[in-house]
Amino acid sequence: MSPVDSLWLYWAGGLAFGLPVVLIGLTEWHHYLARRRSALTRPVNLLRNYLVPLGALLVLLVKVAQVPARNTSVRDLATVFGFVVLVLLLSGLNATVFEGAPEGSWRKRVPTIFRDVTRFLLIAVGLTLIFSYVWGVRVGGLFTALGVTSVVIGLMLQNSVGQIVSGLFMLFEQPFRIGDWLETPAARGRVVEANWRAVHIQTGHGLQITPNSVLAATSFTNLSRPPHAHKLSITTTFSISDPPDRVRRLLVRVAGALPQRKIDVAPSATAAGNGEYRVSIALKSPADDGAAQATFLRWIWYAARREDLHLDGDDDDFSTPARVQKAMRTVVAPALRLSDTDQDLLVPHARVIRYGTDEIVQYAGEVPTAMTFLVNGSIRLTTTTDDGSVVPLSVLEEGSFLGLSTLTRQPSFSGAYALEEVTALEIDREHIEDLVLRTPMLLQELGRIIEDRRRDVRSLGS
Repeated sequence: MSPVDSLWLYWAGGLAFGLPVVLIGLTEWHHYLARRRSALTRPVNLLRNYLVPLGALLVLLVKVAQVPARNTSVRDLATVFGFVVLVLLLSGLNATVFEGAPEGSWRKRVPTIFRDVTRFLLIAVGLTLIFSYVWGVRVGGLFTALGVTSVVIGLMLQNSVGQIVSGLFMLFEQPFRIGDWLETPAARGRVVEANWRAVHIQTGHGLQITPNSVLAATSFTNLSRPPHAHKLSITTTFSISDPPDRVRRLLVRVAGALPQRKIDVAPSATAAGNGEYRVSIALKSPADDGAAQATFLRWIWYAARREDLHLDGDDDDFSTPARVQKAMRTVVAPALRLSDTDQDLLVPHARVIRYGTDEIVQYAGEVPTAMTFLVNGSIRLTTTTDDGSVVPLSVLEEGSFLGLSTLTRQPSFSGAYALEEVTALEIDREHIEDLVLRTPMLLQELGRIIEDRRRDVRSLGS
């Protein structure tokens, strides 16, 4: 037997011994990559389950069985083998270049659209080569026809193509991502979709669709970059006779209590002249702008009147002598068991104040400067546990009072906020002290109430 005639024997022996070894090696490699959750797991699995068996079958037909290469079954198998090779190359390229790219690199920033276009072009070129070498198809004329057709289509659709190209370049640069908030000359809202032609921005008035060519040719602001750096600026006007430092402290205190505020960034307030003040508040998200501004303007209306400041130049005449006397008679006197003489002594030193819904009435950890008696509305007492969570306590209704620790000069062990608009009577510390010094029984009663409330807070805090 001549060496040429016995060549099929070598191919058969190579397949018999080499194929199991290669499959075992690829299986172990696949398990190793799977345990490490590597991006190469899929390409190796494709190589083990499809490419190697197809290659072995192709060698068996051509080299061992010596079936002619022009046979239809061989060509079909070669076509499938070539297609699997193409898929393997694409999968390996995606795994090594893009999926394994470090964060922040240009490979990580390449949009999916670019990957899809590149994958489509490589598949087209690969299929062309397969049909050319396996089936003998002449593709030169096809490329010429496609080139001429592409020029004609490009001239016909130059506006649409221009938008697509602008969109591709903008997506490659990635000045924004899905979910970011943009402020453009035409809209302000959250990006919900970005495709080849346009960017879809969800605004408060509907869906704003901006073509990529328009967005690429104009300047816009990404309110979400850098993350959590968005700030809301609100301008308010006070009387020029109001002390600027008092106004600034009030604005900062009210802004600091907003639930939408970013906790680790303190708000700031500056005087702009002519009674105008600008307060800057860092928010968790641009989506909170509307709610934060509405809450701030509502709360500052109440707070300015409690501080005897003139928001928008207005005076507050709510605390009239008649209201003070009525609140003293119906709320304070029953709560503290006051005589008519004690009521008359306290009336000149009391005033009626108001709080807005959800506004903080008492800050935990601060020493109160007055006692507050609830005339209308309701207040929720809260405490903060060791892990920082806020736990609700009891609800104070009309006739109740808070701020007892003002007598002991100790920080309040509970916070309080208004569940609705609250009307209350406030009496400063020194006048309450004079009252309890004249009434020892009242001092004992207030001490018992302080201890009961402290016990409730400790039981919940633990």
